[in-house]
Amino acid sequence: MTAADIFADLLHNLVPNASPWLETTVGLVLLLTASALVNLIVKKVILRIITQLLLSDSPIMATIAARLANIFPALIISGGIGMVPHLPDIIPVVTRNVVGAFVILTITLALNGVLNLVNELYQRRPDAASRPIKGYVQLMKIALFVGATILMIAVLMEQSPLYLLSGLGAMAAVVMLVFKDTILSLVASVQLTSNDMVRVGDWIAIPALNIDGNVIDIALHTVKVQNWDKTISTVPTQKLISDSFQNWRGMSEAGGRRIKRALLLDQNSIRFLTPEERESMHRFAALDTYLERKRAELEEWNAKLVDAGKAEVNTRRITNIGTFRAYVYAYLQDRPDIRKDMTLLVRQLQPTAQGLPLEIYCFTKTTSWNEYEGIQSDIFDHLIALLPEFGLRLYQQPSGLDLEHLKIS
Repeated sequence: MTAADIFADLLHNLVPNASPWLETTVGLVLLLTASALVNLIVKKVILRIITQLLLSDSPIMATIAARLANIFPALIISGGIGMVPHLPDIIPVVTRNVVGAFVILTITLALNGVLNLVNELYQRRPDAASRPIKGYVQLMKIALFVGATILMIAVLMEQSPLYLLSGLGAMAAVVMLVFKDTILSLVASVQLTSNDMVRVGDWIAIPALNIDGNVIDIALHTVKVQNWDKTISTVPTQKLISDSFQNWRGMSEAGGRRIKRALLLDQNSIRFLTPEERESMHRFAALDTYLERKRAELEEWNAKLVDAGKAEVNTRRITNIGTFRAYVYAYLQDRPDIRKDMTLLVRQLQPTAQGLPLEIYCFTKTTSWNEYEGIQSDIFDHLIALLPEFGLRLYQQPSGLDLEHLKIS
């Protein structure tokens, strides 16, 4: 006698003279009650005990355990559906197939939670920002769900998974087309990680996409950047390989941020210093060394010209712009917030229609944006205010107010 016959006799004794449909209904109710009871025991008792033994309060771990707990009531239904009397033969078969697919899905979701847990634990490592594995985890998830889908279809159709896989060969071109972006993203993710091109926390700029900010997430398909205006930009991973971008990590690691800005000097204000003006420049302590060195150099040069009988026009003299350039260099050398071990230049650029650019090229000792802007502003505030002391003027295009003053005069 089979288990189904025993169960049918038990139902007949519980409900004598009952019709077949009533026996079937009672059997289904008892089966569902047993399944709900097992579900309650597993989730409220067994899972709680396991959680206490593992001493884990991770929500991901709790989700994984809850997923696996759903298997037990499903197995009760799969094993007991055949014992319910008077059911059509197709019902137990379909139920077992659906339960089998459900078990595969449940295990897949649990494994997905395990991968999330692995990624969460890895992100706690100090080197996680430079070597993220989120892209690889997402790739494993894709493979996991693709495999689970094939198994579920095989169970529902009662066919071997190998039979389904053999049919995929003809669909290879379609599969490659569907997963084209995923394959490109995988290659890009591997290149970004292996070459250490970008990390979470890096400041990157992509002018072509109007993106400028900090990287907050690196995934398989996308890289998220929080711009300085607090907006979030999502960039396809392969864009960082196919297009150029600027990573400011080197500036942060070097510990110095570059100042590269020019003063546009009115070329009409550039001239030689008179002997009186040259002597008055000694009131700037920073120029003492420069003036003494320049005086000795020019006296030696000019003495040779006089001995050769050359006209005075051939002699060399000190200019106000050269003296100002020497002052700027000495001023930057004396500032404690400017790095002396990095490039420090004060140079003239190609003259333009807007004046002669006198460029300052140096590095601050801080990379903080606020402090950097403060140092840069202090330097140029001082130099612009000091220009008249050297007889120099900044170039500035005439405004409407200037033109109005000319009319009045």
